[in-house]
Amino acid sequence: MISTSLQTYRNWFIVGSSILILLVSTPTIATLVHIPSGSQRYSELWVLDSSHKTEDYPFNVTAGRTYTVYLGVRNRLGNSAYYRIYVKLGNGAQSVPVTFNASPSQLSILDQFDFVVKDGDVWETPLVFQIVDAEQRNSTLIIGDVSINGITFWANITSVWDSIKTGFYYQLFSELWLYNATSQTFQYNNRLVQLWLNASIQNATSY
Repeated sequence: MISTSLQTYRNWFIVGSSILILLVSTPTIATLVHIPSGSQRYSELWVLDSSHKTEDYPFNVTAGRTYTVYLGVRNRLGNSAYYRIYVKLGNGAQSVPVTFNASPSQLSILDQFDFVVKDGDVWETPLVFQIVDAEQRNSTLIIGDVSINGITFWANITSVWDSIKTGFYYQLFSELWLYNATSQTFQYNNRLVQLWLNASIQNATSY
């Protein structure tokens, strides 16, 4: 059974994720979303569950099991655009991009996707992830390797047991970056989608 506070926390995420242009704040603050008017140019970024819906995102995850979501981008910039998505993992206490601050997270990059989208078109890809190994040491859980789309990456992220929400919490999030032809660099596009994960110790190695 999921506690009342944990279920409320999960419902908050699901409701917030149904908005395609998702600028995520902290879980205890209402999500702030700026919807551009019809005359403005912008990019959409979203994450859908394994059924291409917003109803069954992975939340309680265990080491060794595979989970699938779908990342999508729609280009509404008025011209073709070269995008990059950085996939990152952190715990609840680590930095995530600040809403409207146009400042990306300083966390290490696990994986990235580079792609071009024509104006008005949509790009989508599955993001299949797995906690390859995890170690529980008393009141901490250390995620070592993480697999994304079949490729293993070293994460080494530690989460401390949350006695209120009863879990080890992590954030798997994806940042959208846009190529600037003038500076010839990718710049953070102030768009991100985020999955809150409660990592189970069921398949973790205890010490």
